[in-house]
Amino acid sequence: MSQDPFAEFKNRQREMWSTFAPTAMFTTPVAGQLVRFAQIEQGESVLDVGTGTGVVAVTAARRGARVTGLDLTPELIEAAGENARIAGLEDIVWTEGDAENLPYADASFDVVLSQFGHMFAPRPEVAIAEMRRVLKPGGRIAFATWPPEDFVGRMFAFIGRNSPPPPAGASPPPQWGNPGIVAERLGPHFEAPFFGRGTMQFPALSIEHFRLFLERSVGPMRKLVENLAGDPQKLAALRAEFDAMAGPYYVDNVVQQNYLLTRARAR
Repeated sequence: MSQDPFAEFKNRQREMWSTFAPTAMFTTPVAGQLVRFAQIEQGESVLDVGTGTGVVAVTAARRGARVTGLDLTPELIEAAGENARIAGLEDIVWTEGDAENLPYADASFDVVLSQFGHMFAPRPEVAIAEMRRVLKPGGRIAFATWPPEDFVGRMFAFIGRNSPPPPAGASPPPQWGNPGIVAERLGPHFEAPFFGRGTMQFPALSIEHFRLFLERSVGPMRKLVENLAGDPQKLAALRAEFDAMAGPYYVDNVVQQNYLLTRARAR
């Protein structure tokens, strides 16, 4: 009997994101914005879902929160632990695990955060129910996501058009950047959400430099290039298409990447 398609999908995701650690230098400022937006206070218990390199977890811990970081990818958990050690924050708990099956008891945390993390769980209704389950009554959720109409959302749509399809029923990650969809998804579990916006600044000497960094570090782009290695003509055409798409967002040696912030209180 074949394996569950969502389990296979997550296995691919786990490997795909294993090279993501170099992006920490760019996502760190967003982490500061998210932690402030979430209104993290000293002594609160905080879960960071899809912690990646730990930039949100470390930032929250520096505010005096008691932090747990969870990620599907062991290489990123290792990088997160190293970031915490450098910052002198040895008390953060790191867990390898799945946003759709959080390994924590009900009502374990005051706040659940996610920065460009939970949005990649294939079933939004499962992920958000789990994030609500582990929140204490009246607890808060806050996350950063990529809007579909801006550069990163368009980039993931571009990758999706040129990659093998996900399992039937999987949701496109940038839908988490649409406030209307977010409000609908949170509705059964949370009070009306509050939204904010920000821009991640990605320095690059050229569009080509930027694309090369993504091809080496960001899993979906890396896999797209690997899959087309045997068809250099098609790969060149896709690179040209990507460069044209990114061009309008590249100003003064910086790629502007807009994101959506969401905060809501559990019912």
